[in-house]
Amino acid sequence: MATILIVDDSPTEAEVVRVMLESEGYSVLWADTADKGITMAEEKRPELILMDVVMPGMSGFQATRKLMRNPETREIPVIMLTTKDQESDRAWGLRNGAREYFVKPPEKEALLAQIRSLI
Repeated sequence: MATILIVDDSPTEAEVVRVMLESEGYSVLWADTADKGITMAEEKRPELILMDVVMPGMSGFQATRKLMRNPETREIPVIMLTTKDQESDRAWGLRNGAREYFVKPPEKEALLAQIRSLI
């Protein structure tokens, strides 16, 4: 089954999503900073990335932009998964290269359907 990388500084939030994904048969990797997430994406080449926005250091918006500019990672679809729920946040996430934008907590079936459509 496909590997999904969760980039989220909250261990609790990441664990909730990890359990959901693993129950569907996905292999899950986790990075607790955007920098680590970029490195992991380059090294492990997951089939999809779930990216938080608010993290220490680099934001998820910045990390997504870096991933999309890198020839080695630009084909990996990114879904923003964040508590930021303003329409301007959604627009900025998509403008930086995310394929979709979900507000936490996501509706499980909607998120899983989107993941299946991108992998």
